[in-house]
Amino acid sequence: MKLSVLALLAASCLAVAVPVGCESKTPPEFFLAGDSTTAIGGGWGDGFLAVLRNGATGYNKGHNGATTASFVAGGDWATVLSLVKNSKAKDQRYVTIQFGHNDQKTTSNVTIAQFQANLETMAKQVRSAGATPIILTSLTRRKFTNGVLNDDLADVAAAAKKAAAAVGAALLDLNAASAKYIQAIGSANADTYNLADGDRTHLNDYGRAVFGRMVADLVLGRFPALDLYITPDAALSDKIARGVYA
Repeated sequence: MKLSVLALLAASCLAVAVPVGCESKTPPEFFLAGDSTTAIGGGWGDGFLAVLRNGATGYNKGHNGATTASFVAGGDWATVLSLVKNSKAKDQRYVTIQFGHNDQKTTSNVTIAQFQANLETMAKQVRSAGATPIILTSLTRRKFTNGVLNDDLADVAAAAKKAAAAVGAALLDLNAASAKYIQAIGSANADTYNLADGDRTHLNDYGRAVFGRMVADLVLGRFPALDLYITPDAALSDKIARGVYA
C-alpha cells in the first residue's frame, strides 16, 4: 500500500531533527507587558520588536507609570491575556513581564513580597492562556556616583528572580546585563541614550536599538530555536557583550 503524501511528510519529520517543511506553520508572537522602560516612546520594547523577522510579530503593551498592581487594575493585563488567547501563533506565544521601577517606590503601596506574588500570578495566568511567560529583571537606571553605576534596583531584581524560580518561568536578567554594559561604557556615553536631558531611565531611538538588541540576545540565549525569527546583528551584539560603546 502506498503511503499518502502526508504520511511521508510525517515520517520525514520524525527521521530528521528539523527538516525543511517541518517547522511550525505559525511564526511566534511576542506580547510585552511592563512599565515605561518597556513601553512605546521610552522603553526597549519597540527596539526588540523591530528585529523580528520571518513573520514573527509582537505587541508592545507597556504602560508608563505602571506597577504590577496598576497594570492589572487598569485593564492592561486583561488586554494582554486577550491578545494571547486570540493569537494565531498557538504553539509559539511568548509574554515578557518586566516591572519594578514603579513597584519599588514607597508611593506604590506594593511591597516587595506583593511584587513577587504579583509576578508569580501573572506568569501562571500566561501559562493558563496557552503562552510561555518570560520574567525580566528591571532595566538599569543610568545613574553614576563617583564613576560607579548606582543601580538601585537590587530589591526588585531579586524578587523577580525568586518569582521566576517559584513558578518555573523563564528568567532574563536584563538588570545585570544592562548594568554591566552601562558600567563598562561610562556615564558620558550612557547619557547619549537618554530620552531627554537628565532622564537616565528612559531611552531615545539609539537606546531603544541597543537595549532592544540586548533583550533579543537574552531571548536567544534562553530560546535558541527562535534565531529563525530574530534578525542577527553580530557587530552590535559583540559590542554589547564586550562592553564597547555602541
